[in-house]
Formats: sequence, structure tokens, C-alpha cells
Amino acid sequence: MASFATGSLSIPKQKLEPWLGKIKSGSAVAELSTPTPMTYGEGETWTFDIGEAEYVGEGAQKGASTITPTTKTIKPFKFHKTLRFNEEVLWADEDRQLEVVDEILDLIQPALSRALDFGVFHEINPASGAVVTAMNGGLTDTTNLVEYAAADKPYVSLDAADALVLADGYVPRDIALDPAYAAKFSALRGTNSEQKLYPNFRLGVETSELEGHRASVSNTVRGLGVLATDTKVLGFVGNFDAIRWGVQKSLGLEVIKYGDPDGGGDLKRNNQIAFRAEVVYGWGVADLNAFAKIHDLV
Repeated sequence: MASFATGSLSIPKQKLEPWLGKIKSGSAVAELSTPTPMTYGEGETWTFDIGEAEYVGEGAQKGASTITPTTKTIKPFKFHKTLRFNEEVLWADEDRQLEVVDEILDLIQPALSRALDFGVFHEINPASGAVVTAMNGGLTDTTNLVEYAAADKPYVSLDAADALVLADGYVPRDIALDPAYAAKFSALRGTNSEQKLYPNFRLGVETSELEGHRASVSNTVRGLGVLATDTKVLGFVGNFDAIRWGVQKSLGLEVIKYGDPDGGGDLKRNNQIAFRAEVVYGWGVADLNAFAKIHDLV
């Protein structure tokens, strides 16, 4: 591995591929949907409705089959994380430099993974919590809304969300939950029993089972403390394969030794260096009717 220098740093393949795999461990979107290989730039995805097969009687003619295509624009969105360290981290041999790369990737991975959720769910810049106009069409824009009632069991609002998605012709197989909402399911016990009502449900991003849904629990669902305006979203229910997303440009890691790259003051004056990581995601939602939003308006 070459010595650190100002400019792009080539991350060894054995480091990069596991990092990209870790996106799943920090993102509910990545847990519940399948990534699509993408090239950089704006593009389109297509879905096709070909209807049902036609019965052909003996000696009868075959009719025409109709195809109804639906297109969805996929847009690229770049996220970065810039970290400052004392310049002493450069005073290392080649083996130590590989360890530094590991440490840096471990530090930035959670933030860049959560960024995918904040964009797809809420259309925001995670650093400021403000809405990004270019990210139009996130799950928060669905018109299928269910209000959570504190007096009801939590599955009441989940059932209502399922009904809305089903009414629009989709199967609500997935749910992303805010931890506070998820905890209400986890706390439920059977009648006159200490047995958990949902023993296979786990309070974590990794996929588990809840009421017949593939479930992922993440604080990105509500984004409390991140969103500039609290939307009080408790869950997104639907078919997460309607989300088309992928990594358009592999992670780049830049070593910056001069200047003020993040507004934190001159690097040389402070005896610091900065490491900047960037990743470009592309995403689009095929149909917002495939989702319903559960929120608490109280």
C-alpha cells in the first residue's frame, strides 16, 4: 500500500467490498430491499404490467396481449463525511496505515449507511435536517396515512396500514419501524402468559419477523434529533422492492493535509489532517402507493 498523500487514496478491494456490504447493517432500506447495480448519473427503471394470460379455445384465434410500462427516474445523490485527526496518524509504517484505513471506514460507515434512509424516507440532508428539493418522491410523500392511537394495541395501526397498501394493489410484506413504536410490539405478552406475543421480532436493523412482515427497526424512520421538523413518523409499511437503489460510485477516501476543508480551521495550523469519504447513491420509488405511513399526530 502506498504512503498517504494529499489526493485520492486507493482503498484495497478486500477493505472496500466488506464496507459496501455493511451498508445493509446500518440501513433499514438496504435491509428490506434489494440493491440494483447502477452506473453513475441520472437514469430510469421500468416496470411492466402485462395483465393475465388468455384462454384459447380449440381452433380459436389468439387475442393481443397488452403491456403497460411504468418508468421511474433514478437520480444520483452524493454524501460525504469528513473527519479530522492529529497528523501523527501519518507517522506509521505500511501495516499501521492499513489499520488506520480500517478505523476510518468503521467510523464513517454508520453515518453514510443512515444517509440512504434519510434520503429515501425523508428527503433530507442528514447534517442539517433540512429537506433537499432534488430528493422529491420519498416515502414520506405517500398519501396512504394512518394515525397511531395510543389507546390501541400497536397492531391496530399496522393492520390499517396493510389495508391501505392492499387496496392499492400491493402486498405489504415489509415494515420499517421507529424504536419507540417497535418497543410497543416487543412488550406485548399473550393473555394470562409471560410469553412474548412476537418472539421472533427483534429490536435491531437486521431483518426479523413481525405480524407476517419482514421488519427492520431504525431511528432513521422518525429521525428524531436529525430532522429539522419532527414528522412523528412511527413506521413505513409496504413492499420495499418498489424502492430502486444502488451505489452509483464506489466509496472514495481522500487524505487532505492542507487548507480548511470543513470550516474547522487551517489544518497545518492545528497540526491536523482530514480524511474525507464520499459515496454516491442512486434511488427512486417506483410507486408511492406501495407504501403507507404510520404517524403519531399527538
